[in-house]
Amino acid sequence: MLCSKNLGVNNKKKKNPVLKTVPYTRDLVLVGGGHAHALVLKAWGMNPLPGARLTVINPGPTAPYTGMLPGFVAGHYASSDLEIDLVKLCRHAGARLILDKVINVDQLQNKVMLAERNPVSYDVASFDVGITAKIDLPGFDEYGTGAKPLGIYAKQWNNFVENVKQGKVTPNVAVIGGGIAGCELAMAMAFALHAVGVSPQVTVIEVGLQISGVGGKVRQKMLMAMDALGVVIKTNTRVLKVCVDQVLLDGQDPIAASFCVGAAGGKAHKWISQTNLPQQNGFIKINSDLGVIGDNTLFAVGDCAVMVNVMLPKAGVFAVRAAPILHRNIRAALNGGIRKKWRPQKNFLKLISLGDKSAVAEKFGLTLTGSFMWRWKNHIDRRFMNRLVDLPKMLSPKISGEIAIGVAEMLEANPLCGGCGSKVGRGVLSGALKSVKNSSDNVVTGIGDDAAVLRHSGGGFQVISTDHLRSLIHDPGLMTRIAVVHSLGDIWAMGAQPQVGLASIIVPQMSEKLQARTILEITQVATEVLTASGAQLVGGHTTMGAELTIGFTVTGTKQSMPLTVAGAKAGDLLILTRPIGSGVILAADMLGQAKGCDVAAALAIMGQIQNREAIVLTKTAHAMTDVTGFGLAGHVQEICIASGLDAELWKDSIPTFSGARALSDAGVSSTLMPANRADAPVKGIEDALLHDPQTAGGLLAAVPEGQSEAIIEALAVKGCSGYIIGKLTRGTGQTRLS
Repeated sequence: MLCSKNLGVNNKKKKNPVLKTVPYTRDLVLVGGGHAHALVLKAWGMNPLPGARLTVINPGPTAPYTGMLPGFVAGHYASSDLEIDLVKLCRHAGARLILDKVINVDQLQNKVMLAERNPVSYDVASFDVGITAKIDLPGFDEYGTGAKPLGIYAKQWNNFVENVKQGKVTPNVAVIGGGIAGCELAMAMAFALHAVGVSPQVTVIEVGLQISGVGGKVRQKMLMAMDALGVVIKTNTRVLKVCVDQVLLDGQDPIAASFCVGAAGGKAHKWISQTNLPQQNGFIKINSDLGVIGDNTLFAVGDCAVMVNVMLPKAGVFAVRAAPILHRNIRAALNGGIRKKWRPQKNFLKLISLGDKSAVAEKFGLTLTGSFMWRWKNHIDRRFMNRLVDLPKMLSPKISGEIAIGVAEMLEANPLCGGCGSKVGRGVLSGALKSVKNSSDNVVTGIGDDAAVLRHSGGGFQVISTDHLRSLIHDPGLMTRIAVVHSLGDIWAMGAQPQVGLASIIVPQMSEKLQARTILEITQVATEVLTASGAQLVGGHTTMGAELTIGFTVTGTKQSMPLTVAGAKAGDLLILTRPIGSGVILAADMLGQAKGCDVAAALAIMGQIQNREAIVLTKTAHAMTDVTGFGLAGHVQEICIASGLDAELWKDSIPTFSGARALSDAGVSSTLMPANRADAPVKGIEDALLHDPQTAGGLLAAVPEGQSEAIIEALAVKGCSGYIIGKLTRGTGQTRLS
């Protein structure tokens, strides 16, 4: 007799738990990738607030850490050592990252206005945008470089050093501003120029009577270090104008300067002055809880903010110390909790780099100098960066109890990625579609090509296709742009003119207010991209589901027979318009292994329409397709099988996205890659990237060899890229890589 205990049955009545997805109800927007916001992102990822949707807005995919800038300039650090990877942090925090500049804030409608994209709505927002060191002097905008923003300065400095090494410019540097920052940079630049074998002339120009911001003992140590490096400081001196190779002074001889740096204190960004935010000298005025005065939905922190009745120097240490309070109070603003006051420390450790691996420290009137202080500073700086690099890896869900056969093996694999063109394997798909036959004389092509081709009774042809993408990033706007481009690829590949698009949208569960914001953003972007492609959005369907999914049914027209994959000829060369490797980059992004700059660069290309490329290629191509989920090898094979040809691909000629090759060689791959490899085997050299599934990939055209170079030139004239990657020969549908 079987008993309930043996069956694992509990005789006590218990309700089965129903797991529900928490709906989004509030939008949090972080403007700027400063130190405090970076720490908030780290903390948010460890403990997100259910129901809050997070957006980060920053001009670039990385943000520099100010503490390591002098060491970078001196050559002690690589640029990657001081870059905070916002893409990785946002992936960790479940946030979308918008790469754009803020130009205004509409406090009445709760919107952040952007330079290039549509406004972003918020329920709570925070500003951590730092400061700028641009100086209002004649000629500075043209010939000078502000020490902040750091990314621009670092790039300009690298270019200057290269030009010095090549003998194109003289190693003469002027630094306007004799505070701690200006002197640190002057010593770092002098040390770096000495290291490349030149004798620099570095001059610090200070309007005051002495180095400001430090005590007498530290000032003396700094002057000794500057003198040892040959750095000259001119105090009580006023600059009149910055010229191409010199700085003009009031009542003194000009200073030779091929590189002029502005470090005369920090100034607020000009866009802040254009807002209605409460301001003091252009800085945002905040209360002791870091909230913007008069607006309980806004916060500001770091150098861009100024606290009422509290005078604080512009130092990154305050932003770092304020981060936990900012995180707490942002959550309180979102959930109706109680805010906490921030009390900035009165004394803090000043660690000043002296050019070489030496530093001087000051706190409580105590001064220490030497290499051991550099090691201590290096320890502090690297510990801070490690906090933002040491992020937990994405793990498969743990399931307890009984499971079906095969579940454990699938969970051990990498999480399902979104960068696979949203496709199942080619073999699975083709097997399922074998029984589908054309049943109408008006259907010219159906199953097996990029899109269906319909014959119009009055003449001409219509091309129709459908595609959708599950969310590969958290940004509905950029996802929409990529999804439209991905869908239109089939229309462009057949040489047709895009006509209309119907949207099919699944959004995660959210409040009506957030539904309206999300759908508006999607439709605005879809309209922009379709209009730029010569088409229009004519409707669609929306629903709510487990995750964001965006798709489009698109049509196009062509008077003559559209291009197919079956028209290629022996001797044709293959032209590709885009790099490959987006699948492996997006898979690595999900795993936290891709560099943020590589992810951002790939997404930017994926979102570009290919109208111009299609127009050029359609004129001469014998066959064309777009490279998407089946990978380059799979789409080459489609042309080969349909045209009765073989293909020889040239590995060194195939373009790849930055970072993709290293990731692939390290064993990173998309979910669909193994199936692609099995469905489209390639002889010769092994290269996993040939099977990497692409989203919004390039056009692949078979063109006459004699016209290939002219086609590449025609693409370049239109500002497009084109790469000759291989050749077609007589055969039976085989592909070889050499």
